[in-house]
Amino acid sequence: MSQKTRVLVVVASSRPHRVGPAVADWFVRATRTTAAELGVDVEIADLATIGLPFLDEPDHPSTGRYVHAHSRAWSARVSAADAIVLVTPEYNGGMPATLKNALDYLYDEWAFKPVLFLGYGNTSAGTRGVQMARQVTTALRMIPVGADLFLRIADTVLDGTVPGSPALDDRARDALAELYRIASVVAPLAAAAPVADDPWHGLTLRRATPDDADEILVLQRCCWVDEALANDTLDIAALHEDAGDVRDWLGTWSVWCLRDRARLVGAVRARRSGDTWQIGRLMVAPDQRGRGIGRALLTYAEAQAPAGLTRTASLTTGSASTHNIRLYRSSGYETVATGAGTVDLVKPL
Repeated sequence: MSQKTRVLVVVASSRPHRVGPAVADWFVRATRTTAAELGVDVEIADLATIGLPFLDEPDHPSTGRYVHAHSRAWSARVSAADAIVLVTPEYNGGMPATLKNALDYLYDEWAFKPVLFLGYGNTSAGTRGVQMARQVTTALRMIPVGADLFLRIADTVLDGTVPGSPALDDRARDALAELYRIASVVAPLAAAAPVADDPWHGLTLRRATPDDADEILVLQRCCWVDEALANDTLDIAALHEDAGDVRDWLGTWSVWCLRDRARLVGAVRARRSGDTWQIGRLMVAPDQRGRGIGRALLTYAEAQAPAGLTRTASLTTGSASTHNIRLYRSSGYETVATGAGTVDLVKPL
């Protein structure tokens, strides 16, 4: 893959005194070196913290229409992942209801994403819970990788932690490498799956690649001509970049492209800057404006902010770009600084 592969480690159990977070922490710790070598970002999604209620959407998940903020946030988080690790115990011969519920919330977001199971338990080490989860993920068109890990609590958990061992850690590293290899191969299938909530009227959102650089260059020049006219200046970086410049920043930003079949009609980028989630290059083709696409792209980019930030988003626009400023303020942004011809805005997430 051209960008870092994002692996979402889902902790299924939510009961008090659970072992799941310790198992997930061990997996992340054991695979840290391998993740760095492969260019993999590993993020933990703890269902106890996320706190999804039992499925409460009026429409079927396959429609991608969500009315609740918690559903949209969960959709965005899963959509942004390239591969999944499910850390699950076994309850009465099956997986916990929290995991089944989290899987049932979504549909297309799971499609064609490789999944690694990390089961844990007592006598069976979680194997029967994983067997049940595998059936459900297969129905969701996920791709089990077959390198599953199983931890017997009595053998691997000590004082609420999983200290690991050379042999166990090696198995975790091998499993992550296999997950990465399969994610690399099936990435085009996952990228082609629709993004939920369909605020783009059938348009398709996916992660950008260097192959998109030429089209992004054309789109941003179209968009920033308006900014140049509104602000009476040609001193705008987006107007002076070439395709090589775009390829360079595609490697350092997370970028999402919105397409109408083969045509690129929108894009947005974001990255971490200190404790802030920096959003930029929000662009919509001139003939597509007025449909809510820009707001939808902005909302989507905000939802991709990784854990561990102060949960603040920031962006910059021209001081005379009244349409942009109106959009950002109506989306909850506040002006924090005004420079020479620019306005900086921030929003708590």
